[in-house]
Amino acid sequence: LFYIQLNILSQKNRRQSFFKGFVFSKIGDNLNNFYKSRLSFELTEAQKRVVREIRRDMGSGRQMNRLLQGDVGSGKTLVALMAMLIALDNGFQTCLMAPTELLANQHYNTITRFLEDMGISVLLLTGSTKKNERELLHEQLRSGELHILIGTHALLEDAVQFNNLGLVIIDEQHRFGVAQRARLWKKTEQLPHVLVMTAT
Repeated sequence: LFYIQLNILSQKNRRQSFFKGFVFSKIGDNLNNFYKSRLSFELTEAQKRVVREIRRDMGSGRQMNRLLQGDVGSGKTLVALMAMLIALDNGFQTCLMAPTELLANQHYNTITRFLEDMGISVLLLTGSTKKNERELLHEQLRSGELHILIGTHALLEDAVQFNNLGLVIIDEQHRFGVAQRARLWKKTEQLPHVLVMTAT
């Protein structure tokens, strides 16, 4: 077991030195305004700690590859949203992929409610999205006009091309295969930061 652990640590260190990450050095208006003006409640100590760890990871120069685990209702989506705002403050787009349309719609409704009137563009892409809506979405995504894209497996389609994807969030990551997850974060030349969430 000791040698297996040594091998895992060696692979981790080799991976961290090989995969460079975007440096999110700035905490700007989006996160500050959201935290000071939009939250009607105090974050838990666990949420604050995780947000600090995510900030440190995304500013380190190495690709973040973090698992966020918590019970249903523990506030994982809020932590993910704050990570998204850090990415936006540094000029990058973000996306969130969920395994079902129901869950994707739930994330979309939650995030748009939190970000109402903040001037942040958020759109939803699922198998039910109409063709004309898809074409407009793809155009806004390529131009960088669309800031946050939320969706299902539809995000993996070849037509989905980002202008500058900096952060990928995957909910219920165990519901996706390794190759599926890899297809999403290979939609940019330099690998984006990755946050995967699970309640199990």
